[in-house]
Amino acid sequence: MGLCRLTALVVLVGISQAPQANEGGFPLDKAPDRVAKNASLQNGAKIFVNYCLNCHAAVSMRYNRLRDIGLTDQQIKDNLIFTDAKVGDLMTVAMNPKDAKIWFGKVPPDLSVEARARGADWLYTYFRTFYKDDDRPTGWNNLVYPNVGMPHVLWQLQGERAAKFEEHKDPHDEARVEKVFVGFEQLTPGTMKPQEYDDNIADLVAFLSWMAEPAQLERKRLGVVVLLFLAIFTLVAWRLNKAYWKDVH
Repeated sequence: MGLCRLTALVVLVGISQAPQANEGGFPLDKAPDRVAKNASLQNGAKIFVNYCLNCHAAVSMRYNRLRDIGLTDQQIKDNLIFTDAKVGDLMTVAMNPKDAKIWFGKVPPDLSVEARARGADWLYTYFRTFYKDDDRPTGWNNLVYPNVGMPHVLWQLQGERAAKFEEHKDPHDEARVEKVFVGFEQLTPGTMKPQEYDDNIADLVAFLSWMAEPAQLERKRLGVVVLLFLAIFTLVAWRLNKAYWKDVH
């Protein structure tokens, strides 16, 4: 297979495996790229264990893997483990799956690779678009994931918000009326200002993205090295080929 054809194949495979946008749904905001920033990952890990790990496990991740983001075993033990788990244990939860199904309607998904399944933009927008909805069992709803079973566990940080909708008639069907989101109304303040909350969500999403593939930065670095090698090898091979055939008529 020629080099150009191989490169094209790699690009196509990469595109086919990339997370897709929220087609036909609520428009997604671009998540800040902070996967390479240890300070953001450490803050995201703190938010994850405090607010997510109570219900959602991450059974593909061990606590001691957090050494890769600049934490020591003692820091992990003192700040990120609140049970009798050891630093080398998996990130599991004590919640019984049967109880979880009764409380939430379904077992909360494992979050080990959720960022790869959903995409960082989806998660970033999802965590920022909860709103009060008294018609829902949990009292909360979400613009990205309508009728979601998960409550807004970060509501104390963001505060309570109501979503404002306007009714628009379908231009192709006057009998059809759809609700269009036009903005949020802050009902109660949170402990964080809006920009501060968004920054913390960006850190949480960065941690989830890193957790989905802890070796991704090394993979990308090696990818650059391989591409540079192929480029140099192609140049050398072309020159050798030209020198070999120059006396052939």
